[in-house]
Amino acid sequence: MPERIVTNADLEKIVNTNDEWIRSRTGIQQRRWAAPGTTTSALALPAVRECLDRRGLDPAELELIVVATVTPDTVFPATACVLQEKLKARRAWGFDISAACSGFVYALTMGAQFVETGAHDKVLVVGADVMTSILDMQDRTTCVLFGDGAGAVLVEPSEDDTGILDFYHEVDGEGGCHLHMPAGGSARPTTHETVEKRMHYIRQDGAYVFKYAVRKFAEASRHLLERNGLTPGDIDLFVAHQANVRIIDAASERLGLPESKVVKNIHRYGNTTAATIPLALGTALDEGRLREGDLVLMASVGAGFTVGTVLLRWSGLAWD
Repeated sequence: MPERIVTNADLEKIVNTNDEWIRSRTGIQQRRWAAPGTTTSALALPAVRECLDRRGLDPAELELIVVATVTPDTVFPATACVLQEKLKARRAWGFDISAACSGFVYALTMGAQFVETGAHDKVLVVGADVMTSILDMQDRTTCVLFGDGAGAVLVEPSEDDTGILDFYHEVDGEGGCHLHMPAGGSARPTTHETVEKRMHYIRQDGAYVFKYAVRKFAEASRHLLERNGLTPGDIDLFVAHQANVRIIDAASERLGLPESKVVKNIHRYGNTTAATIPLALGTALDEGRLREGDLVLMASVGAGFTVGTVLLRWSGLAWD
C-alpha cells in the first residue's frame, strides 16, 4: 500500500463532500493514494517481492506473470513485461488482463489453468491499480471511492485436496456504459476535445452498478456453490471485492453468511479495483481468520460488466 493516507476529512478540502456522506453510502473512512507519477509496476513490485520472499523463491524460478490492472504503466508494453524486467525473472513470460474489479479473480483462474495443465509450476498473479491516475477530482461521486494498492499470489501445483477447486465467471457487455472510461481507446482516441471534456477519467452510474452488483454477487456465488454440491453454510470465509460496504453486506445477507465469515477492509483502503481481493486475503491472514484447509469463496463484479467467483481450499503460508 502507498504510505499516504487520505481521510474523508482530507477530501472535504478537495471536493464538495463530507465524512458522514461518504461513510453512510460507502463505509469508507480512508484510502491510500500513491505519489503522483507512481506507476502500477512500482506499486506492485514490493508486493511481489514480499510474496516471493515468504515462499523463499528466487524470481528466476518464475515461469509466468499475469497482471490484472486497468491502469497499466503504458498501453503497451504490458505491465507484466515491465515487472519481469524489474524482477529479472528471465525465464518468465507474461501478459496483462483488463477486467476491472474482477481482474484478480480472472487472472487467478487464468494462471491456474497453466498449472493444472502441467504447462507451468510457478505462476505469479498480481492485482494492482493506481486508480488516482484516472480519477476526476471534480467528481465527488467517484473520487471518494477509490484508493491505490497492489497484491500478489503465487500459484503452484497441489499434492492434496487444497487449492483452486472451481470458478464461475460471466460477462454482460450491455452494462459497459454504466461504468467506464469514455476516451483513450480506439473508439475515442485522445484529442484536445476528449481532454478538455475530461473523458479520460472514470464515469459511473452508481445506483445502477450498486443494484447489479448486489444481485450478481449472490447469483454467481450460489451457482458456483450449487455446482459443487455446497451451500453457503459450508463456506469458512467470504472474500468479496471491496467496492462498497453496503454491497458486501447485502450480498452476504442474501447468501445467509454471518459477519464472522465476511472479510472487510474497505473502511481502510477504499476500492483498489484489481487489488481488493488479494489485499482482503492479507487482512484475513493478519486477523488470523484464514487457516489451512478453510473453504474460501471469492466474488467480484466490475466494469464490463464482469462477474467472477472462485472457490478454493486454502493452502498458503501464515503470516509471521
